[in-house]
Amino acid sequence: MRKKHLNTLEAIFHVPILSSVNWSDIEALFISLGAQVIEGRGSRVKVYLNDRVGMFHRPHPQKETDKGALVSVRRFLEEAGVIKP
Repeated sequence: MRKKHLNTLEAIFHVPILSSVNWSDIEALFISLGAQVIEGRGSRVKVYLNDRVGMFHRPHPQKETDKGALVSVRRFLEEAGVIKP
């Protein structure tokens, strides 16, 4: 895992929850962890990682992920067996 991906992982698990994490960095992290990212309808994205499936919406028009979506990403990663850095 590259340093950039590790920084993104740390930002996802940061307490309190940040509101400045770019969605493109989260997708890059998913891919670096071996996830399969599939485009859905509209802004939907389906992510398969370690026998888990996550459904997310890409933020638009902004590029930062809101706090609620970041909580969902964090929960998905925990369920997929990704541990906090």
